[in-house]
Amino acid sequence: MERPQLKQRDSLGPSDAIQNRAGRNYDPAIVALQFQRDSLASSKSSVSWSTFDFPPESRPPSLLSDTSYGSNASTFSNPNPNKISLSSRSSVATPKVQSRPMSPVPPILKRLPQEIYDCVLQQLRVVHSDPLSPSCATCYLRDLYSLALTSRSWDRAVRAQLYDTIWIVGHDSHAQQKKYKVKHGVRLKLLRRTLRERRVLGQYVRELKVPDLQRRDGFASREGSEYIDLVASVVMACPNLERLVGFYPAYEHQFDRLRHALSTRRKLKEHVWIVGDNAGQKEKSRKQLPSSGLQHEQGVAFLQYHDMWDSLRTLVLHSLSVGVLPHELFVGAFRRLPSLRHLCVSNFSADHFNDLTLQALPALHSLRLQDLHGVTDDGLMRLASISSLHHLRCLSLINLEIMSLPVISRLFWNLPDLLRFTLVQESSPELPVGGFAMQPIIASSSVEYIHWDILVPGSGNDSLAKSILAGGFPNLRKLRAPSDHEGVLQSVCIPRAQIALASDKYSVAQRQAVLSNKNRYMRNLFTARKAAQERIEEARTYVQFRIIVDEDGILQEEYDINGFLGMIGSRIVYSLAPDLPGSDNAVIDVFDLLDSGKEAHIKDGCTGMWNNHHPVGKKWWSHTERYRYRSANLQKFF
Repeated sequence: MERPQLKQRDSLGPSDAIQNRAGRNYDPAIVALQFQRDSLASSKSSVSWSTFDFPPESRPPSLLSDTSYGSNASTFSNPNPNKISLSSRSSVATPKVQSRPMSPVPPILKRLPQEIYDCVLQQLRVVHSDPLSPSCATCYLRDLYSLALTSRSWDRAVRAQLYDTIWIVGHDSHAQQKKYKVKHGVRLKLLRRTLRERRVLGQYVRELKVPDLQRRDGFASREGSEYIDLVASVVMACPNLERLVGFYPAYEHQFDRLRHALSTRRKLKEHVWIVGDNAGQKEKSRKQLPSSGLQHEQGVAFLQYHDMWDSLRTLVLHSLSVGVLPHELFVGAFRRLPSLRHLCVSNFSADHFNDLTLQALPALHSLRLQDLHGVTDDGLMRLASISSLHHLRCLSLINLEIMSLPVISRLFWNLPDLLRFTLVQESSPELPVGGFAMQPIIASSSVEYIHWDILVPGSGNDSLAKSILAGGFPNLRKLRAPSDHEGVLQSVCIPRAQIALASDKYSVAQRQAVLSNKNRYMRNLFTARKAAQERIEEARTYVQFRIIVDEDGILQEEYDINGFLGMIGSRIVYSLAPDLPGSDNAVIDVFDLLDSGKEAHIKDGCTGMWNNHHPVGKKWWSHTERYRYRSANLQKFF
């Protein structure tokens, strides 16, 4: 085979050398691209050619442009040196720009500090969780997910916020139930799969809200047990869980996986016990066998749930109508919780919680005692002498029916760090018959907030008002008295022009209730605001001050200033706002935690209208109608 004849040429251009190096298949664009890649790889510093780094007039010519390639070729192959082509003229006229080491400028969001991301995410959460917001938990999580898709920086910032607090509210969509062929808990199962496959996400979870749908129609007992097991499996996938909210099934002293799962969470910070009837006793009563009380094994099992809760700070113990929890279990549970600081005990009988149990209370910052018939005035008097409770900051006594006013005075005197005090009962505490007391009868130099609600009028309201006038509460800033029937406490506070809310006039049901019970004392904020506003309007009908301006004994001007209700110079605000926004009860109750009817039976829920302006349309923003859940913080109980 003959070798191909090489062509003889008088002169060689740069393209010939490149073609000889690259081979027969020669493409100028590909060679220029390889040349650019080789030059950038050999350089010690990368250079950005974007218009963001250089202005248009000083940007160096691109290695891929026709102008750059033509100028290089004309330098070698132009037969007439005096005739300069247009392509070479631009190269000669433009001064060479000496490249300097420079790293590519990252997008501006990558240079933002983490605090900026946190501030934006916090504001987004405030907007969604506002009581007046039309949004819901589903809209909030969807917005976080959309924000995480914008960039990797936002994904890293949103990931912790997205999984730190997980709220799953209301029913699953019918499309999900049909797709996965699951009747209940579709979203919980999807969440469990995600947390199991990516365990690092499970470490972010601090708060978990699951739907409380056990009490809805058609939810059988077997399905309820399976649902509790499903929630337990999700809890086991969250090793750093601190609180489980919105789902509080009754504990009937028998084993279930949810309590076992929660007992293994070492970082749990709050827990709610809803104590029901003994399951074994219900079986015996059904068979008409004699009752033997709580078994020893059941008591040991209850105490063992608290063994790993070294970080638990808030504990709520509430008994249903037949709840069983002996005195020994209270004492044993308190001793197993070294970090306990906030305690609420509610609705236990005198045999289970009494004055003896009060003496076993640990060192607390907040204490709430409600509907405990075993707690007497003598027990509260001894409670004030317990040295471990001298640093108590919040004390709530609800429906204990304290009859002696000196008991309350003793509590104020022996609690020097007390900041908030709540008293709710029907009868008024009185002074001993024939006794003599100097003002102020009750006093505290540290209290900043008092909720004083005595339904039946007595000397209790007058004693508190006289103590305030005598300087017994120098740091008191807010006073809430829904049962201030005569306005005695309102008269020692800052004068207010308006107390009634604009929504009160549209509350038809409340108006009818008030009109039908004119001769009865009622404990609700609508009645209290209505009475307080009437007292303000009545005070305005009288002339409080009259200013007369005269000159040389001749009357020039005369001004009448109408009256008001309150005391000028007072620093106490008279408030009739509820603990839970929108509620007509001033004090939050345990039943506010257990009310799942709003979640199961929705009225005017959220369907995703928050994002109805999205260009994709309803197919993107619409979701199953769900209740606008607002978390009831347990700190509001104290």
